[in-house]
Amino acid sequence: MTDKASRASNREPTTRYPVVMFPEQRAAAAARRHAFPYRFPRDPRPLGGQFSVEENARRVLRYFYFERRLAQALGSWTLAIPEFEVKIETGRHIFYHADAADTLRTRLSEQEQRLKAVDAFRDDVIDGFIDEMLSAADAPELLVGVHQVVGRALEIAYRHHIDLTDPVTDAPTIRALQRILLDYRPMLDWADAAVAAYVEGGVDESRLAAWRWHLQQLLGSIGGISGVDTLVAPPPQLRTAERPYQRGTVPQRDARFATFHHTGDYDVADSQPRFPKDSYESLRLRFIRTQRDEVDAIEAFGTFLWDIRFTDFQAEYDLARITWDEARHTEIGHRALLASGYDPFELPNRLTGSTCRGPMEPAFAMAEINLFGEVGVLKTINQLIDKARDENDTVLAHVADFIRSDERTHVRKGRHILGCMTDLGNQELELKTRELFTECLISLGAITTDMDVFTVSREDLEHLVGE
Repeated sequence: MTDKASRASNREPTTRYPVVMFPEQRAAAAARRHAFPYRFPRDPRPLGGQFSVEENARRVLRYFYFERRLAQALGSWTLAIPEFEVKIETGRHIFYHADAADTLRTRLSEQEQRLKAVDAFRDDVIDGFIDEMLSAADAPELLVGVHQVVGRALEIAYRHHIDLTDPVTDAPTIRALQRILLDYRPMLDWADAAVAAYVEGGVDESRLAAWRWHLQQLLGSIGGISGVDTLVAPPPQLRTAERPYQRGTVPQRDARFATFHHTGDYDVADSQPRFPKDSYESLRLRFIRTQRDEVDAIEAFGTFLWDIRFTDFQAEYDLARITWDEARHTEIGHRALLASGYDPFELPNRLTGSTCRGPMEPAFAMAEINLFGEVGVLKTINQLIDKARDENDTVLAHVADFIRSDERTHVRKGRHILGCMTDLGNQELELKTRELFTECLISLGAITTDMDVFTVSREDLEHLVGE
């Protein structure tokens, strides 16, 4: 051994492996470091964490599954929620959970998990919990289960994971969870305020507390979010043991709304026209009312997400995003009515579309929106925007411009979604959809029985159903 190496190794090792250093090199490095002019912030993160890649992926897969199931679960309740604000916020939260699932899915693909295997993952125990959570008696109980039990437990699990995993080697997982948490805090805060509003409005708080305890106990009995928490005894009785969960089929509205479903024509529903037919004022108001009434599109796309669950993850994700878009359109319509001087609740809400689509097979219900409704909007919206600009109608020109871009995206994404729902060709699908919707419209009294189903044009359906 040389004298330099001897001097370098003549020290007490601080690791299990000996450290061989040369004093001249260390001194030179210190001198270079001292002369370096920039004092950048030090990175305090330590190396080390509690999870291996395998354990990290196991937990993240479980998080992914909870998020995917929550998006599906909220979709199944969109028809059954009566309260306007809760229905809109649910449309937003469907996407938040689907987006969280997509983020976690991407991270799993980076940790040696095949996307096909991730998408195929199922957990019967978690499914049992979700079904029980969905057996809520009403919307207040739904919010308690989705947000105050599962949502809060997921938030805690994500924060614990961030604290326990290696902050250096597993930085991508930490970033993914931090991005998800950006949506969680406002979502959970809103849910707490909404549950408080229900209680202040007369909902029995003790009933909600009992349901919360029931679901917390059930979640504890399956090992919590991570699956490794100390197990507790399950509740003695489950609602799903008496009656399996089934989604609703009838659109619900709260007591502030006047509703109609016997027609798609607002003038008929109002019993008299507000403006001359085909005048700009009439077209303007119809467009804004149609946006407010896209509350039925929240119901449609949310329901599709539930009905095609596990068919194709990308289709689920796109449906979740479109549901959020439709929630925004509903908000746009509501706010545009206010900006135009109306009380939005003075204008009756059209239920024609949801009444027809609710019990229908998803492929035909989706085709009605995509092939008739959204395409119909794109046929006329360009001229409407041009006219609004000519009239210096800044409100309508502004909102319609954003809605146009959304609808173009929906038509494009709808092709893939329809392909996951049915093997029928476009012509056959369109014909069958026209038949089914005509039969429904006849049953509602929206069109007369002397009309042959094959003579009802796509333009008739676009107007009568009015997406």
